[in-house]
Amino acid sequence: MNVTIVDYNSGNISSVINSFREVAKDKVNLAVTSDLNKIKSSDKLVLPGQGSFKSCIDALTKIDGLTDALNEFVMINKKTLLGICVGLQMFADMGYEETETKGLGWISGKVSKIDNQNGKYKLPHIGWNQINIVKDSKIFRNIENNSHMYFVHSYEFIPEDKNMILATTDYSSNIVCSVEKENIFGTQFHPEKSDKAGLKIIDNFINL
Repeated sequence: MNVTIVDYNSGNISSVINSFREVAKDKVNLAVTSDLNKIKSSDKLVLPGQGSFKSCIDALTKIDGLTDALNEFVMINKKTLLGICVGLQMFADMGYEETETKGLGWISGKVSKIDNQNGKYKLPHIGWNQINIVKDSKIFRNIENNSHMYFVHSYEFIPEDKNMILATTDYSSNIVCSVEKENIFGTQFHPEKSDKAGLKIIDNFINL
């Protein structure tokens, strides 16, 4: 099986690469590339994202044909994809970080700034937080509810259809921290930085 981490110059993705290598070992062929042919021929994709919604969308669209290749992979061929952090946020129709920016539109919704309640909550939200698993999913197989995951973000994805929500975390409000729609999975937290529980999520994704 071929698993590809999409490298579109969206910041440092070395920890994503290292954790997938650690989990994948000899089970899968792991590639890190923006090569359209390799992406199209993969069985599964990982879409990381660091920085702002706008900077990640801009970086994706700078690589000629990449957005089309991702759309074909996910929407037409219905192959499995995992979005991490801004990688998940880009599933939305629209993001409001820096300026109004069109997302990939895979899961209807928007990305808005977390309400820090007049400074009561620090932004960005950085560090370990418990997740509340609200729906069964293969991606959370053998993950205990209220497990701690590692977060770094100031914006949250608000999907229109609440049935897409797999897990939330309590920070100022119930923030969506994982979604699933058919073949598309996403985590707002960083599984690659979330110790054994995070590695288990990566393992679950590889074994889907």
